[in-house]
Amino acid sequence: MIRNGPGGDPVGSNFWREVGGRATFEKLVRDFYVGVRDDEVLWPMYPEDDLEGAIQRLTGFLEQYWGGPGTYSEERGHPRLRIRHAPFKVNPEARDRWLTHMAAAVDNLELSPLHRNMLWDYLERAAHAMVNTHEE
Repeated sequence: MIRNGPGGDPVGSNFWREVGGRATFEKLVRDFYVGVRDDEVLWPMYPEDDLEGAIQRLTGFLEQYWGGPGTYSEERGHPRLRIRHAPFKVNPEARDRWLTHMAAAVDNLELSPLHRNMLWDYLERAAHAMVNTHEE
């Protein structure tokens, strides 16, 4: 989604800024984790002892993707989402549960229909791309 001009500056509209910047993405991620905490399939995949770190990493990734600061890549390098998720069994059930909690978090943002649809389209595609097994 990030498009840069010849000088490296973002060109076109800036989704991140339009929806409220970091505060919006941090709310999204924190609300998402509220649902995940009670999910017996997903919760074991998350680092309970570093939940705040996980929140900050996902927030940073999403805000960078949508036109915010590039802190995520500066600190962690290329996102490599499939590789980072490879140690976890991400089957269709896990994907669907992830999407359920993320949908609730997206709805809590009360974005305009255009912004909601843009965000949801990306999240849904990303979730499908993370499936790495069809085992139960």
